[in-house]
Order: sequence, then structure tokens, then C-alpha cells
Amino acid sequence: MALTLRPPAVAGRFYPQDAEVLRADVRSYLSPPRQTIPALGCIVPHAGYIYSGQVAGAVYSRIELPRRCIVLCPNHTGKGKPLSIMSQGAWETPLGLVPVDCDLAEALKHEFPALHEDVEAHRAEHAIEVELPFLQSQRPDFSFVPIALGVSQFEILRALGEAIAKVLKAQAEAVLLIASSDMNHYESDSITRVKDQKAIARILALAARGLFDFVIKEEISMCGFGPVVTMLTALNRLGAGAPELIKYATSGDVSGDRQMVVGYAGIIVR
Repeated sequence: MALTLRPPAVAGRFYPQDAEVLRADVRSYLSPPRQTIPALGCIVPHAGYIYSGQVAGAVYSRIELPRRCIVLCPNHTGKGKPLSIMSQGAWETPLGLVPVDCDLAEALKHEFPALHEDVEAHRAEHAIEVELPFLQSQRPDFSFVPIALGVSQFEILRALGEAIAKVLKAQAEAVLLIASSDMNHYESDSITRVKDQKAIARILALAARGLFDFVIKEEISMCGFGPVVTMLTALNRLGAGAPELIKYATSGDVSGDRQMVVGYAGIIVR
């Protein structure tokens, strides 16, 4: 069977295309070395590195990364199936190839048959791709399962989270569950910070339903709330402890434009 290779879609736009420049860029965003901690999951942003790299780097430098990961992201492009997984092949970044964890992906499809094998949803989607160079820099031998979610029904998100928890309980080694998400979009810095802190409070309470209801009711433009709801559901089933907010910022902290910003939260769940 031919290798399914997913080439980089946003290298040179969201992050540097040159490998050495990218390595240096990622290193600049990683926090100074300190004791790492094991984690069940995390939330990391996926904007261009100049805006969200400091938040993502703060999370990845704190986690004792296991060899295997599941990365959940929203489907920004609208292409492909609404519940899209890749279970073979590899993703390419300027830092090299990252293999898809075939066994873990097949177990997830078996437990949750609504997951469709689908390359199209991932082909131009940036929200997983931008996480990979950080993971490659911290754990070069890792493998992962990419899942893009284009659904916003709570029952589906909850069912997927429960299926993920069941699969992870059966694994002999640790698997990190990553939810790729930015926070509120394109409102003023002051409004965004208020909305985001309310959403973050629900995440820190591991309140999957509470977060879902708040995002819908208050019209929070948190693009990855689906992945986060799924992750929180899974981690509740796995007996997670209290999450920790590692870093929060908005794009205005970099651009200086406080009139229209995007929020970024980095959170670790142990």
C-alpha cells in the first residue's frame, strides 16, 4: 500500500518554511527549561506563531510528552466529512515526517464508527499542522492521530469523547489528548478577555456541557469548542484532576491593535 503523505499546507504562512529558521522559532517560544509534568490532555492555540506561539510554547514546554498523541481540531475549511480521521500515512512539516498512529486510529474507528477515513478535511486545514513542529521539537519519535471536527451537536461531541476515553483506557501506554483551539475572535481586547475568562472558568471546572452551553448562548466565537468539549468529556471519564491555565494572551499583545483581537489560552489537564 502506498504511503499517504499529507504535505504541509501553511508552511511559510503560519510558521517558517525553512527548517533551521523553524527550529529556532519554536525554541524561542518554548519556555525556559523546568520540570515537566505528565498530562492527560491540553488545549493549545493554532494561529500564526507570531501571535500564539508564546502560549503554545508555554504548554508544550511544561508537558512530559508521551510517544503517542491524538490531536483534535475544528474544520475551518468546510471540506471533507464532518468527523474526519486519518489512520495511515504521515504528515510532513519542514522538520520531517510524523507518522500517523495506525493502531490507535483503527481502535478509535472501531469504537466510534461515525469517524470517517478522510484526507480531504485535513488537506488544507492548519489547526493540527501548526502543532506538529512543537511536538517534533520536544518529542521527535512521536506518532499521532489527526481528527477534524465539523460538527457542533453536543451529543455527538460527548459520544466521541466517551469513545476516546474507552480506547485510551485500553492502551498499555500513555496517550496525550490535544485540543487545538483559539478562543474568542474579532472583538475588542476588553470584550474578548471577559468572554474568554468565562469560557476558561468552565474549562477549569471540567464542565463540558457548561462550556458548550456558554459558547452557544453567548455566541463566543471559539473555533475549537467542539474539540475542547470532546476532550473534556474524555478526560472526565478518565478521572482527570483539576486543569491549570498555563498562559493566556490575545493577538493585541503582539499587534498592538486592541480593537479587534483573537484570544489564546494554553491549558494543561493532568
